[in-house]
Amino acid sequence: QVHLVESGGGLVEPGESLKLSCVASGNMFPITLYTLGWYRQAPGQQRELVATLTNPGATTYGDSVEDRFTISRENDKQMVYLQMNDLRVEDTGVYYCYARLSQSHYWGHGTQVNVSS
Repeated sequence: QVHLVESGGGLVEPGESLKLSCVASGNMFPITLYTLGWYRQAPGQQRELVATLTNPGATTYGDSVEDRFTISRENDKQMVYLQMNDLRVEDTGVYYCYARLSQSHYWGHGTQVNVSS
């Protein structure tokens, strides 16, 4: 079982930046085997892809964040990060850390990001 714990959420104004962090732990295979990522869910909306990152370094971004957000990972610390720049009101939501190995999917409990003036 993989446990994922997010941190770094908060309240910011439009145009500002935040960096989310997520640490993985538990009874797991080497972290290098996992695809890591971030999803988000806005109030009344379905959960959507923000970004994923495989260990070789292949990235996938949601259309609305691709030029503003950057995902990265530190395998030796079992961490995945999401640098969010130029935040917009529509980026508000709960951000979930995600890990996948083959058909097994794992989720954190989420961290709240509020973007408001």
